[in-house]
Amino acid sequence: MNNSKSGKNIHKKRNPPWYKDGLKFECQRCGNCCRGEPGTIWINKKEIKDTSALLGISKNQFAERHIRIINGRISLLEHGNGNCIMYDNGCRIYETRPLQCKTFPFWKSNLRNTAEWKEQGKTCPGIGKGELHTVEEIENRLGPELSNL
Repeated sequence: MNNSKSGKNIHKKRNPPWYKDGLKFECQRCGNCCRGEPGTIWINKKEIKDTSALLGISKNQFAERHIRIINGRISLLEHGNGNCIMYDNGCRIYETRPLQCKTFPFWKSNLRNTAEWKEQGKTCPGIGKGELHTVEEIENRLGPELSNL
């Protein structure tokens, strides 16, 4: 249960998380997490560099066409209907998608309790399918994000 970067035990002095036996998830590439609800899709400079290369455009062109700044942070744009600008019958940038997208559905908000996980499963067909992710894998992926649970 150590965070591989910091060596900290995320669950020190508390009971193991409700998902101590792991959680099954395999992305079905349905796009439900990419469409419909407005929000923010955080992206960093390295992800911008990798994604602009994937799309065959300069970082400046990518920035002009696809991002906005929110309180000093960079987010991908969305269409008026809430869909991610990179969604077009599938993720156009799946190979270089932002960490926020790569870590879904293992977000702090979805891991608070079994009810939250089950609720997310109503719209995410990959929850409960595929590979069993151990608690260690989940925590190593999210590290600091989970420390606030």
